[in-house]
Amino acid sequence: MRTVCLLGASGSIGTQSLDLFRRDPRSFSLVAASVGRRTEALEAILNEFPSVSFACVLEEADYRKLKQKYPHVSWYFGDEGILDMIRDCPADIVENALVGFAGLRPSLAALEANRVLALANKESLVVGGDLIRGLLAQGKGKLYPIDSEHVAIAKLFSRVPKDEIESLWITASGGSFRDKTREELADVTPAEALAHPTWSMGAKITIDSATMMNKGFEVIEAKVLFDFPLEKTHILMHRESHVHSLVRKKDGTYVADVSAPDMHGPIAYALYEGNVPFDLVEARSLEEIGPFHFAPFDEKRYLAPGLALQAFQKGGTSRAVLNGANEEAVYAFLEGKISFLQIESLVKEAIEGLPSIQNPSIEEIVRADSEARRYVRDAMKGGR
Repeated sequence: MRTVCLLGASGSIGTQSLDLFRRDPRSFSLVAASVGRRTEALEAILNEFPSVSFACVLEEADYRKLKQKYPHVSWYFGDEGILDMIRDCPADIVENALVGFAGLRPSLAALEANRVLALANKESLVVGGDLIRGLLAQGKGKLYPIDSEHVAIAKLFSRVPKDEIESLWITASGGSFRDKTREELADVTPAEALAHPTWSMGAKITIDSATMMNKGFEVIEAKVLFDFPLEKTHILMHRESHVHSLVRKKDGTYVADVSAPDMHGPIAYALYEGNVPFDLVEARSLEEIGPFHFAPFDEKRYLAPGLALQAFQKGGTSRAVLNGANEEAVYAFLEGKISFLQIESLVKEAIEGLPSIQNPSIEEIVRADSEARRYVRDAMKGGR
C-alpha cells in the first residue's frame, strides 16, 4: 500500500487520479489533498476517501470554516500551507498536479522530504530544472513524470539504449488552431482556443497547446529529465495524438509509444513508479505507424517553441521570465484583455527586456517570476 498526497485534486489530472485510487484501493491510500478555491470538490473527496487526514485550501476564510466542519483533519491554507502539509503528512508519493509556477516550491519540498514525486506540473522543470536535478543528484527523493510525452520517452529509453538512438521526436497535435494560418489567428476567441480537437485539459494548458508553448516546455522538460542532446530533440506534428513520442534509431527504424489520448495511463505509470506492462511499436518508416498522420513542424507558424528554447539557452532566471510572462499573457487572453497573437509578442518582449541571473537561488527565481508578470502587465497598459 502506497500513501499519496494529491496536490491540485480538483483539476483535470487530479480528478483522473482519483479514478485510479477508486479502481485500485489496495495499492493506494489517499492521505492528503489540496485544492484552490473549489472547496466543494474537497469536501466530496473527504466524504469519499476517509483516509484523507491532511488538507489544504487557498483562502484562510475557507480554512477556518472547514477546520470547524472537519475537526479530525489537519488543515492548511495558502502557498506556505501546501509546503507544510507536504512535510507533515505521511505520504510516500506526492503527486503534483498544480498549474503554473505555483507548483515549483511544492516539487522541491517533496524531493527535499525524500518523497516520490509524480510530476504533472511542467513549470517545475522549465523554471527550476537545475534545482530539481541538484536534489535528485544528492539522492533526495525520486521523480516520475506524468506528461504523456515524457512517460513515452521513459518507456522508449528503458527499451532502446541511448547510443542506438539518432533522434528523439515529441509529437504535437497542433492545438485548437492547427488548421488556421497565422493571419487567421488575429481575431480568434478564448472559447475557440479552448476547443481542443483531441485532449480534454485545463484552460491554461489548452491555450499553451494552441500557441504550442507547451511543446517548447516539453522539449525543455525532456532535456532536464533525460539529458538527451537538445539538437537531436525535435517536434513532430501528429493530428490524432495517439503517438506520444518516438525515437529514430541509427539503423533508420522508428520505435514509438502508441495509446489513446487519455491521461489515466500516464498517471498510472507515474504512481506505479514505472511498474506497469507496456508494448512499443517498431517500424521501418513513419508511414508504417498507423493509420496515423505526421507532418513537419513549422517554426514560422508556431513561434512559441522557439521562444521557449531561446529562454532555456539564455539560462538562469530567463526560464522563470519565460514562464511568468507566458502565464500572465495566457490569463490576460482568457480574460479578453489581449489578442491571441499578443501572447507570443509579450513573452518575447519580456525574455529580451529582462536581465538573466545565472545559477539562481529559489528566491531569485521567485523574484524573476514576479518581475516578468509585472513587465507584461506594464506592457499591456502601454507602460513600455
